[in-house]
This record gives sequence, C-alpha cells and structure tokens, in this order.
Amino acid sequence: MEQIKTDVLVIGAGSGGLSVAAGASQMGASVVLLEGHKMGGDCLNFGCVPSKALLASAKMAHQQTKGQAFGVSDQVPQVDYAAAKAHVADVIAQIEPMDSVERFEGFGVRVIQEYGHFISPKVVQAGEYQITARRVVIATGSSPLVPPIPGLDQVDYLTNETLFEMTETPEHLLIIGGGPIGMEMAQAHVRLGIKVTMIEGAKALGRDDPEMAAIVLERLRGEGVEIAEDAMAKAVTQKNGVITVEAQDGRSFSGSHLLVAVGRKANMERLNLAAAGIETHKTGISVDAALKTSNKKVYAIGDVAGGAQFTHVAGYQAGVIIRSMLFGLPAKARTDHIPYATYTDPELAQVGLTEAEARAQYGDKLTVTRFESHHNDRLIAERNAYGLIKAMVVKGRPVGVSIVGPQAGELVNLWSLVIANKLKMSAVAGMVSPYPTVGEINKRVAGAYFSPQLFDSPKVKRVVGLVQRWLP
Repeated sequence: MEQIKTDVLVIGAGSGGLSVAAGASQMGASVVLLEGHKMGGDCLNFGCVPSKALLASAKMAHQQTKGQAFGVSDQVPQVDYAAAKAHVADVIAQIEPMDSVERFEGFGVRVIQEYGHFISPKVVQAGEYQITARRVVIATGSSPLVPPIPGLDQVDYLTNETLFEMTETPEHLLIIGGGPIGMEMAQAHVRLGIKVTMIEGAKALGRDDPEMAAIVLERLRGEGVEIAEDAMAKAVTQKNGVITVEAQDGRSFSGSHLLVAVGRKANMERLNLAAAGIETHKTGISVDAALKTSNKKVYAIGDVAGGAQFTHVAGYQAGVIIRSMLFGLPAKARTDHIPYATYTDPELAQVGLTEAEARAQYGDKLTVTRFESHHNDRLIAERNAYGLIKAMVVKGRPVGVSIVGPQAGELVNLWSLVIANKLKMSAVAGMVSPYPTVGEINKRVAGAYFSPQLFDSPKVKRVVGLVQRWLP
C-alpha cells in the first residue's frame, strides 16, 4: 500500500474537480486527483456535450423543412440516426483532450484512476493508495435517478448514460420526465423523425416560470411531441418489443424505447462518508456557505453538494473554495446570480428570482418589466421573431430575469453580470448594442422599465416645457 501526502486531494474529475485540480496545481499546491470512471465526468461524456451535439443534428434536420419562407425549397430531411450519434461521439472526442489525464499531469497533478473512499477523517484510500491531504474536495457529481416504478427493473430502459451510445433508430421513444433533459431529448428526437411521447407526473418544465414554459411547450407540441402531464407512472411492462407505461389515472402509453429522465441523485455511495464524520441530507452532502462539510478539512462542490445541478455551478464553486484553501481567505458561495438554460428551441433561461418568487418576496415593491421578442428587427429578418423577456426589478435593481426565445441562453449572460455586480437597470439602459442584433432585447427591456417614468410622467413633461420656453 503506497502512502501519499498532498496539499489537496480531489475526488472526482468532472467539471468542478478538474477546475480545482488545475487551479490549485498551477498556483503551487501539490494535488492528487482521483477518478474511477471517465475524465470529464457526466457533462463531457453523458450530459451537456452530447445532448447539445444531438440537438445540433436535430436543428439541421429541422431547418431543411423551413426554407420556403426564405425563397429556398423545403426538403424532407434524410436522417441517419447512427450518423447523428457518430457526430455526437466526434464532438466528445474533440473536447476530450482538454479533460485528459495527460493534460492534467502536465499541470503537475498526480492522477490516480481509481475510486476513493474515506478510511478516517483525514485519509482516503483509492486502490493500492492511501492518501493523506491537508484539504479534500469531494466533486463526485451525480447519476441518473431511477424511480421505483413497479416493473421498471424488468424493462430495457435508457438513461442519459446509455442514450448516446444507442445507434438503432427508435420507432417511438417514450420519455418519463418533463424537466430540461426530457424536453431537450424529446425535441431532438422528434426533429430526427422519431415519434415521441413525454410522460410527466406533474407539469412539464414545472420549475420554470409558467408563462415562459408554456411558450416552449406550445412549440414542442406543434412539432409533434405528445406531452402528457399529470401522468404519474404507476407501472412499466415490456412484451414483444413494446414498452408500456401505465399512469395512475388509467392512461397508458406504448412505444419501442423508454428514456428515464426524472432527475439525478448525488454520487455518495462509494465514499464511506461516515468514516470521515461527514453529514449528508436527502439530496447530497451538507455544506455551509463556504462549501465546507461537517469535517472542516473537507469541501463538497457541484452536484454532490445537493444544490443546483449545473456544470457552471460546479466551476463557480471551484473558484470559491480555491480562494479559501490556497490563500486562507474568507469565501462564500452565492446563488442569486447563477443562471441556467434549457436548450430547446425556443431556449428557456433564468437568473435570480422568477416573477412568482419575486412577488412573494417583495410584494408591492416589485416592478415587472416585459419586452416581446417579436419587436426585435434581427429576429424578424430571420423569421424567428417570437419569445419574451421579463425583468423583475426592485428599487432600480433587477432581482431576476426570465427569457424565452432564440438565444435565451446567450442573452441571460448579461443579466448574470448585472446581478452579480449589483448593477441597476440604468447600466443596461446606458449600454449601446450594435444594430441589428438579438442582444438589443436586453437593452429594450431596460428601456421599457424607464419608459413610464420618462414618457408618462406629467412632471417630466412640465420640466421639458419649461426648459423649451427658456432655451435661446
């Protein structure tokens, strides 16, 4: 058994773990990184990267059916599902070197390709290694949650960890779960010519602003996705190649393939956290505002910490703990400026509070400002002018922004910057956007916030009248 001593031990080579390992090593700390599965974690191999690559294939197919309005003949796309999956694999392969063992060894990180578990509050064992570290970072991520639906364990179901390896074309894809993963994959597959039924026990995209979600769902239904809401799965069966999902209300849905996309669970089982005195809760490891566990030498970041499950959250949290671990400076993680996006068409993005959350928190102090995207000239030129942006504003400062429409995931970047730095709407209104760009939507919603104060104010009109009388 080899004994290793290091400054920082990182368990898990997903987004957060890789960011900590690279940053700490390049700043002079000795770092050991453990990964028992794939470098790059879920995002590279099973999540963000392959899903967006498949959506890109689907978008290309869909565009072939929409050319007539531009003077280009519509075409029926000839889809090769296996080739689309080869495109997905190629995209992963292009990004893989950035997360490779070789690259991180080049940073000075010692990479051990084994799973790790605690054998004491200060020692982690990984294969034939026992590692003692001044600080430990748990960044083991999450895995697909498989619900205890009777019969599901007897069915050949897919998750995001197996979907992208499948090359046979589904005849009819059933999807249990109407969250971001389920909706993205529903649209991707229907655009690739596959019949899709999405089965959701409550409301599809239920965590988002209902007004914004409705716009997305209308588009998906229009493209052919069958969306069954309030359809809690009661049982699943498979016979003669046909999978059937029975709902509690008596409805049943049959198809050739089944994707389970009901959420994710923190990867904690292998860690033996009890040996380290680390407390957990029902969704992950318990951490304080500084992302420290109940063992103050151990941090937890990303999905395993039980908060928002996004790659960019793990990366942000990595920066927070590096400040604490390497420099001994106080650092706390914020959540109010964290954006997220669902990459359907239209895209759906959010940062800060939704309208309902803001009304509950601020009441009459809240102003909700809207701008309809069909007034954006660039989107009109591209015949893609639909969608909406809403800014929730308190005393001139936005506390939340909801966006649905083309490039919503890009547009929300600005609002994350604004909220992170506690800027006012006047800062956005003072920005100059090149014409014509989709980004003008952000400036226009800021302008809409000030318009009543400028154009509907008797006081402003009196002042302007007086000034005009006295100007030479």
